[in-house]
Amino acid sequence: MGEIVAAVGTCHTPYMFTRPPDENPAQLDAAAAGMQELGKVLDETRPDVIVFFGSDHVETFSVTCVPTFAIIAGSRAVAQFAGRKYDMPVHREMAEDLLNKLVVEADFDIAYSEDAELGHAFAVPFEYVIGKRNIPIVPFFTNVYVPPLPTPKRCAALGKAVADIIKGRKERVAIIASGGMSHFPGTRKYLHPEFDFDRWLVSQFEAGNTDALLNMTGTQLDEVGNTETLNWATMFGAIGRQEGELIDYIPTWHHGLCMMRFLPRRARKQAPTAPAKGAEQYGGFKFQNRGFQFYRHPPAEAYGLNRLLFEVRHSANLRDRVIKQLDVVAKEYELNAQQRKAAEELINVGKGGLVSEHVGPLVEAGAHPLQALMSLHVIFSMSHRAPNAQPPH
Repeated sequence: MGEIVAAVGTCHTPYMFTRPPDENPAQLDAAAAGMQELGKVLDETRPDVIVFFGSDHVETFSVTCVPTFAIIAGSRAVAQFAGRKYDMPVHREMAEDLLNKLVVEADFDIAYSEDAELGHAFAVPFEYVIGKRNIPIVPFFTNVYVPPLPTPKRCAALGKAVADIIKGRKERVAIIASGGMSHFPGTRKYLHPEFDFDRWLVSQFEAGNTDALLNMTGTQLDEVGNTETLNWATMFGAIGRQEGELIDYIPTWHHGLCMMRFLPRRARKQAPTAPAKGAEQYGGFKFQNRGFQFYRHPPAEAYGLNRLLFEVRHSANLRDRVIKQLDVVAKEYELNAQQRKAAEELINVGKGGLVSEHVGPLVEAGAHPLQALMSLHVIFSMSHRAPNAQPPH
């Protein structure tokens, strides 16, 4: 009989790879240490396979097609980001079994791919949580940035269905949920994460109150910058109500980085978190419930711009053409005058300064905020590698 023997939740900040000048290296090192601590659970439990719940940052899937849920059911899982490449074995037999049973028996409409390239939500935990351990994985995608999003309860239902299928198999399974916490990359609220909300939510997870997340809505998660915790919701559906152990929570100037361990239970190494505003609901945050405020579906008239930003992340040749022949590229992608002007930021970011300073014009021209920021980071990382960065894998 199959069994879930380990479960952890982790951040996956891409800046652990790119090391831009506006980040605090000590905080990034602390996040790496926390993730490596999570990885020790794999040595303790020796799973046969890792089911990995991750998300897409508008880099694997684009405006061409954005699936709500997707699974990699090929033989290899390839993740690339910031010049690093990971080629991991997929437990294909389990991946195909999950795909078939989730669709046929559990009534979930799951998209699948044999070879979709994974982004940093996978690559960063591959490096710091899984490391050099040779454990096959089953990668799951959840759409957490391009509305409409699945609800936390729907994600939990998916996790429960996955757990039921695992029980009918023979493998020992570890779960990694990659995402969160509060951050608003590319938006007007980038400098103002909801850290008090994060600490409140962490305190609920430590107590095993997973309903604190599951009873929220997708638009509420958007308000507090926590749509990536939909991956944690899927994990909670799979493991049920389990008290969590906080490994570390690191509030950077724009992001709450969190690492927590749920299975197997062990004695806590630190006292449970005290929310910044006591036991006040949501850490004192007052929801407006006015729909998606920060990550909306891109407008139709910006299709060409968003397609350019997606493809520039994957093509060195296109990046070179943008720099040398922007007018020609703008015409190919049918950019209007405002969009063509905004695309100049793809050139300007290579001249130095803070990457986030170049996002505004692209968003004003209709770019998805996260798409814009990550496209700029890809260009930035190609020409501004940190002196102490590890070489590509």
